[in-house]
Amino acid sequence: MTNVFPCLIDTHCHLDFDRYDADRAEVIERASEAGVTRIVNPGVDFESSRRAIALANEHPEIFAAVGLHPNSCGELSDEQIAELRDLASHRRVVAIGEIGVDYYWKKFPPEAQRRGFEAQLRLADELNLPVIVHDREAHDDVLTAIEAFSRERRGDKAIILHSFSGNLTEANRALAVGAYLGVTGAVTYPKSHELRRVGNFAPLDRLLVETDAPFLPPQPRRGQRNEPAWVRWMAEQIAEVKGLPVEAVAEATTANAERVFDFESHQ
Repeated sequence: MTNVFPCLIDTHCHLDFDRYDADRAEVIERASEAGVTRIVNPGVDFESSRRAIALANEHPEIFAAVGLHPNSCGELSDEQIAELRDLASHRRVVAIGEIGVDYYWKKFPPEAQRRGFEAQLRLADELNLPVIVHDREAHDDVLTAIEAFSRERRGDKAIILHSFSGNLTEANRALAVGAYLGVTGAVTYPKSHELRRVGNFAPLDRLLVETDAPFLPPQPRRGQRNEPAWVRWMAEQIAEVKGLPVEAVAEATTANAERVFDFESHQ
């Protein structure tokens, strides 16, 4: 890895989690030193969404997303939607997320998860905000939901498939509705051949780089707590599979993130 690296944006990490309580300021400083100019911190429940907003208030380079992760909720009440709407009105909130469907943990019944996901998609459309989508072992149901959403919605804000883990066929379905694919450290793992194929297949203007910190550290840091400074490894892997200079990948993914999240409107 080079010592001088172009600017990058980590479009998904969870710096509000307690694993950073002892050294959060140092983690943020290392990200800055590594050329990470902006960070998007999604919530996974009401409490973490509030923490994300608080972090964004404290650090100009951090922006918040608010949402209820499928491991945090099933079908949503009107009161919960109203609370999310209130949180999303904060000027530092750039998206609704992390929302979606998770059939790995199955903490809530599949149908309840889908209804909660769809309700939050509708809220994002109402508020004219992008959505950050969690999909674990639920590719077909998630893609079916975003296909329906793309047909029915009034706005045109981005759909981001966070930590995309599907195959080429599923990537093509996502790209067909204008979705962006989030590339995490998983793309660097030796057995992640299909993810690298997707990285090569997807147009550069539809890719975002993200750490999902503290999870999914890149291969050179496997087994460690992930952090935003390490997003550079994702950019390097995409550059390698596409046969491009890493500077081109950094420039494109940064431009993509700026376009998707419209940071300047949320200062």
